[in-house]
Amino acid sequence: MTDPETLVGLNEDEETDLRRRRWARDRELRAPRSPQHLSTADFLTLGNAVCGFLAIYSITTGVLMPHITGASAAGPDKHSAATAVTLLLIGSMCDLFDGLVARKLRSSALGAELDNLADLISFGIAPAYFVAVWGIVSPGQDQRFSALIALTVLLAVVLRLARFSAVKMQPGIFQGMPCPMGAMTVIAIVLLDPPFVPGLLMIFGVAYLMVSRIEYPKPQGLLATATLCWIVVSIGCLAAWAAGLPGGDTLMHVGAIAQITLAAMAPLLVIRRKVGQKVGDVRARRAESRGC
Repeated sequence: MTDPETLVGLNEDEETDLRRRRWARDRELRAPRSPQHLSTADFLTLGNAVCGFLAIYSITTGVLMPHITGASAAGPDKHSAATAVTLLLIGSMCDLFDGLVARKLRSSALGAELDNLADLISFGIAPAYFVAVWGIVSPGQDQRFSALIALTVLLAVVLRLARFSAVKMQPGIFQGMPCPMGAMTVIAIVLLDPPFVPGLLMIFGVAYLMVSRIEYPKPQGLLATATLCWIVVSIGCLAAWAAGLPGGDTLMHVGAIAQITLAAMAPLLVIRRKVGQKVGDVRARRAESRGC
């Protein structure tokens, strides 16, 4: 009896038939599941949504409610803040891997819709809520102004996700700052607790970058590995900060400043690359015209 997984000992017709069956099996395994079934990637996407909700819950119970009841005389609980940010970093990791898993394994018909809804929770509602709570617990600040900027962040993410679904871009390109990067930059600004008005202006600038037409590369290959390493290092810095370890506050500030610097430099590097490509094209056309 011939082993169905090998081509050894088969004639030409049997070999062709086996190849066709393998191809049909692979196509079936990679075909999207029906909306009634969830794929492995969908569970990662749902994990992203759960992390977003738990981050909001952590900030509410650990920062907002103690402030309202007067139980936080020493200021916001950094453990709750660190837990919330760590949850969003884990959500970012889930968002990074769900697309990779969907491409490697079978996806589902719900995948794209679930991804947008989960991103809205973790990278839209959660960072906007952080900004609103920051305006409430920070002494002497304008709550209405912070709520307005928080609404700007939320609307920017909504528009960013809608455009991502409706506009087809070149493979490997995002239009506008990706939502996870924008969300973590907003939260980094809040963690640094800068002067109120400059801080809100910086957050507004992040919201603008998310709805801009600047083209960002998708995290693939080395870039995806670097993104994953950055998330792991950030979680470690936050854990040290929450645990009160020596230098924890410094690590948190360094991580937040690095995130803001990355968000500020990324569009400049993208624009510089575009300008360099255009200059190269102009020089190439001039060289061709001189050669003619």
